[in-house]
Amino acid sequence: MFGFILRRIFASIPVMFVVTVTIFMLLRLTPGDPASVIAGDNATAEQLARIRAQLGLDLPLQQQFFDWMWRLLHADFGTSIISGTPVSTLIADRIEPTFSLALATITLSVIIAVPLGALAAARHGTWVDRAVIALSVLGFSIPVFVIGYGLIQIFAVDLRWLPVQGFRSIRSGLAEFSLRMVMPTLALTFLYVALIARITRTSLLEVLGEDYIRTARAKGISERTVFMRHALRNAAVPIITVIGIGFALLVSGVVVTESVFNLPGVGRLTIDAVLARDYPVVQAVILLSSLLYVLINLAIDVIYVLVDPRIRY
Repeated sequence: MFGFILRRIFASIPVMFVVTVTIFMLLRLTPGDPASVIAGDNATAEQLARIRAQLGLDLPLQQQFFDWMWRLLHADFGTSIISGTPVSTLIADRIEPTFSLALATITLSVIIAVPLGALAAARHGTWVDRAVIALSVLGFSIPVFVIGYGLIQIFAVDLRWLPVQGFRSIRSGLAEFSLRMVMPTLALTFLYVALIARITRTSLLEVLGEDYIRTARAKGISERTVFMRHALRNAAVPIITVIGIGFALLVSGVVVTESVFNLPGVGRLTIDAVLARDYPVVQAVILLSSLLYVLINLAIDVIYVLVDPRIRY
């Protein structure tokens, strides 16, 4: 296992290098000039040239790339072109809302969706199964921002139980933190419950049709034991994959939810940076998101082996 983890870490190095080159070239080749954003519409050519020189944008591309890579090797993501704040500080300030939302969403989704999908598989063909399928279709069909605004209307405007928008750090008190996380979490959970429940149901139905399940039943093993010990465990691999990828997607892509509920997270930071051509911030966020995907995929592969000992790498 340790050797496998080491091989995967070494294998991810070329992947991350390709990602860094792609990010750097995409940002430099897309239209737009950060100097124009900083200087404004009335800036003269001399002012633009001076700003480009200060930011190092007048240097050859390869020199800009190697300077950036050298700083990355020293864990230095650079300084924001727009605010002048170190990029690591900007991301550290924004990571708590995004990570809290992702963790709460995926935890609540798993708690609801896995039993729901298992129940649908166990009651295959009944009204319970059809109700779960209908719920999944509904979850995929309704956009997250519609659910978000619906929750705001019901719980914040009509009932006045929850604050409309905003974020409070958990350090300011668990109650204040929780009150502001309820609606964003519910808005995202609806989609992920639909996804995970659907995958759980499909995987279990496939496993329940296998010969070893029929053999276990023929031996007189109780239906509960067959379902929990033999079926659910062997159906776990695709479910774990969806949960892991879902968590990575939540951390790197909850822009809409953060905008609806005015959460100062990484998603909004990325959008603001892209619009302002703030290269250091965009590069750092995409690079860290890619690294997160690599780590989560590694964790998923390790969990595969723990859940199903037949899997070997």
